[in-house]
Amino acid sequence: MLKVKLFTIFPELIPGFLGYSLTGKALSEGLWSIETVNIRDYAKDKYGSVDDTPCGGGAGMVMRADILSEAIKANHKTGRIISMSPRGIPLTQSKVHELSAEENLSIICSRFEGIDERVLEAYNVEEISIGDYILTGGEQAALIMLDAVIRLLPGVLGNKDSLSDESFENILLEHPQYTRPIDWEGHKVPEVLLSGHHQNIAKWRQEQAIEVTKTRRPDLYQKYLDLKKV
Repeated sequence: MLKVKLFTIFPELIPGFLGYSLTGKALSEGLWSIETVNIRDYAKDKYGSVDDTPCGGGAGMVMRADILSEAIKANHKTGRIISMSPRGIPLTQSKVHELSAEENLSIICSRFEGIDERVLEAYNVEEISIGDYILTGGEQAALIMLDAVIRLLPGVLGNKDSLSDESFENILLEHPQYTRPIDWEGHKVPEVLLSGHHQNIAKWRQEQAIEVTKTRRPDLYQKYLDLKKV
């Protein structure tokens, strides 16, 4: 069972969309759990302030090391500590698999201009980014990361085979998918998918996955070519 502690100044945002669909069902069945820690509870003034102006000047505010540290010390017992940050290492499917094997995850949802570097260093916080863009806060990023992680937990997906052909699982992007009606406004499902010939279907899907990857993600296509040379 995966146990998550989420450090945030907006606990009301949690679990958000993770409380619905497969992740919500898994939550109610006890396949994972989530506990929020309100960082403001450790503020030193009556206003619940958790930030201050950046040393050296500059725009925005920075989350204070002393306050965040108190929240961490009081609530983090074991496991990895992650901060959602645009300067973090990219979240990949291999990283998602790695995190899904953990029993405890503490996730800091940063706000403002980020977190005082000293607390990141003191607690060996791992910074992870979900993409090359900026959000208003780390809560959205944390929920997206957790969605990717939770669906890999045993018992969450009804069919384990659903994972095997997904984009990024085998470097290549996923092949096109079709369902009924067979003929939709003159657009027909490729004949090979109706043939019942599993070997030909697998061959077609592999070819399509290669072509989609080559067109849309040349970086992944190059990785695929490099691996084939090994």
